[in-house]
Amino acid sequence: MQNLPTRAMYLLAALIVAGGATDAAATPLTPYRYEAQAQRHCRDDTVVWLDFRKGIYYLKQQTRYARSSTGSFVCRAEARSNGYRRSLLGLQ
Repeated sequence: MQNLPTRAMYLLAALIVAGGATDAAATPLTPYRYEAQAQRHCRDDTVVWLDFRKGIYYLKQQTRYARSSTGSFVCRAEARSNGYRRSLLGLQ
């Protein structure tokens, strides 16, 4: 009878891990070197500049758009689903 609580704990832990694994699925990130390439891929979405090192993205009207050496053009929805956040610097 002492194993029953231990088994219940293992079952609960397995259910939590299994449930969390399905929520963690993200849209694959497709980085592009040129804005025109990204625009063709992101037909119904906004193209943003993603700075991989900082973990943020910039919109076209921001001053740091396409300015870092550690970034690429991507779709905004893909950036968001992969955990990147929008930069608030330079918004008008």
